[in-house]
Amino acid sequence: MTSDESKRPLSRLVPGGKRAARSKLRRRLSAAVRLVAALTLVGGLYSAYAPGVGRAEETPTLSAAAERGKAIYEQSCITCHGRNAQGVEDRGPSLIGVGSAAVEFQVNTGRMPLARQEAQAERKQPQLTEQQAADLGAYIQELGGGPQLPSAESLDEQVRKATEDSKTLAHGGELYRVNCSSCHAFSTGGGALSSGKFAPSLQHSTNRDIYAAMLTGPQNMPVFGNNQLSPDDKAAIIAYIQDLNKNEATDPGGWSIGRYGPVPEGIVVFLVGIALLVFATLWIAGKS
Repeated sequence: MTSDESKRPLSRLVPGGKRAARSKLRRRLSAAVRLVAALTLVGGLYSAYAPGVGRAEETPTLSAAAERGKAIYEQSCITCHGRNAQGVEDRGPSLIGVGSAAVEFQVNTGRMPLARQEAQAERKQPQLTEQQAADLGAYIQELGGGPQLPSAESLDEQVRKATEDSKTLAHGGELYRVNCSSCHAFSTGGGALSSGKFAPSLQHSTNRDIYAAMLTGPQNMPVFGNNQLSPDDKAAIIAYIQDLNKNEATDPGGWSIGRYGPVPEGIVVFLVGIALLVFATLWIAGKS
């Protein structure tokens, strides 16, 4: 073989070499085009028949009340509870799932907004109106869900009926003594707890305040959901508390002894009653 022949391309030496290479390239390009077309078709059909997937990533539309609540949140709450109410470490907890009931309780009792971190947030003059608290609660409710309060009218009517029924009122008193008196005292005056915390007085609480507290369990208070205390049970407890507060000046059962419960009553029975019995016994023995 001459030197010129050795320099010829391999395709010149193999019969049909160029045609074979071009045919193989065309097959690969054709396969790639068919694959892209198939993927495009499948993607288009999926998008057409599953439109919810695309919408799920969009921001949900808020109601008018929630929009007003969002504006209040971004002005008064976002510093401690963070964007989208997911909480800020060492500042404020997440509000996802707490519901409008917790928001309305904390805001309407003046516990929130909180000026500084303390052992317990105390009740004070609220900084927002009831309507603003309701709007803020609507925003948190639509953001993460959670327990909700019944309307003020329906709750007041339910409590009124419970107050007028002596059996329901007595049942509310029994439920209060079993579930509430250990912390809030028999007189609803509250009491001290551990670590600088306390159970607040219920003497100035509204129906919605008490209902929301039972439903959400603020701070050290346990949650009394509808599976523990039904709405009727809650209304009965509220009726008993409000009846007790209304009759604070008059005690149908006699001497209230400060309404501190059975301990002072036992002391009075022992110091006064037993002492009188002893003196009466000695007097009778002396006369005989």
